Amino acid sequence: MNYIGSKLKLSAFLYQTIDDIVGDHLREKIFCDGFAGTGIVGRKFKPYAKQIISNDIEYYSYVLNRNYIGNSTFKPDWNLLIDRLNQEPLISNGFIYNNYCLGSGSQRQYFSDFNGQKIDTIRLKIEKWHSTKYIDDNAYYFLLCSLLESADKVANTASVYGAFLKHLKKSAQADLLLLPASFETSDTKNLVYNEDINTLIKKISGDILYLDPPYNARQYGANYHILNTISEYKPFIPKGKTGMREYETSKFCSKRTVYDEFDDLIRNADFEYIFVSYNNEGLMSLEEIEEIMSKYGNYQCVSTKYSRFQADKTTNRNIKADSTIEYLHILKKNT
Repeated sequence: MNYIGSKLKLSAFLYQTIDDIVGDHLREKIFCDGFAGTGIVGRKFKPYAKQIISNDIEYYSYVLNRNYIGNSTFKPDWNLLIDRLNQEPLISNGFIYNNYCLGSGSQRQYFSDFNGQKIDTIRLKIEKWHSTKYIDDNAYYFLLCSLLESADKVANTASVYGAFLKHLKKSAQADLLLLPASFETSDTKNLVYNEDINTLIKKISGDILYLDPPYNARQYGANYHILNTISEYKPFIPKGKTGMREYETSKFCSKRTVYDEFDDLIRNADFEYIFVSYNNEGLMSLEEIEEIMSKYGNYQCVSTKYSRFQADKTTNRNIKADSTIEYLHILKKNT
């Protein structure tokens, strides 16, 4: 997924830096990814850490990470379920088609009519299998994760879901094909949460805490609202031209509240090492982050340059493809 703030390009840098700081004992360490997003960082550490704790306040993120981090053993018959879902006869009155496709009269075009109907068909079948106990929780989240990623590939947007495009772009004209969201198998039991990190932090502990909070005023619940709608698949009345749903707002996305929220998080974290990703264009200044983290232990900072997030290159909504600086703030917390 072309995801705002994705650490895919930075994952090697993050792993190497954290490994250098913590030492050669990751297998003995509990690693927590507090703002997990699509789970890129947690996936990078999954084969090496003693245990992964993954958390994000967005439910679509929980679905992704419940599969990629929470699932440890892959069952071959799950691929047979993928094949069956691809062959299901389409329904024509599902929630996505009725509210986010032009053919229904919704005046919204997040998906082609075919793809909207296929999303509804697959989503309802997954729910039926789960509610009747035909599949267990692990298979359920594997299939849901597979649907989210497959639907995202054919979405008619400029990468985020704050708006849809007037005409179907080339990738959105392709028929949705459900593909398996394969994950790294492991022999550890990892934990996945769907909570506000400032609440969760008071209930968990570990060795390494990695934080990648929002940097600016963009709310992820708004930018990825369609993914939450597919994930939850509960009826509501979509609002306005874009069909928005109610969403959680983060205090990390407000200049007025971010400083105190960040301080509260670092103060309550029961972890020996804390690593915070933050770029040079965030709501908090480098000085403010250093001021907060230095209160609680030994602080240092490293940085690297990388290309900023880009929207879909095939549209005229491109975000300028220049570079920005990513800072990794490091704290060895006082015990």
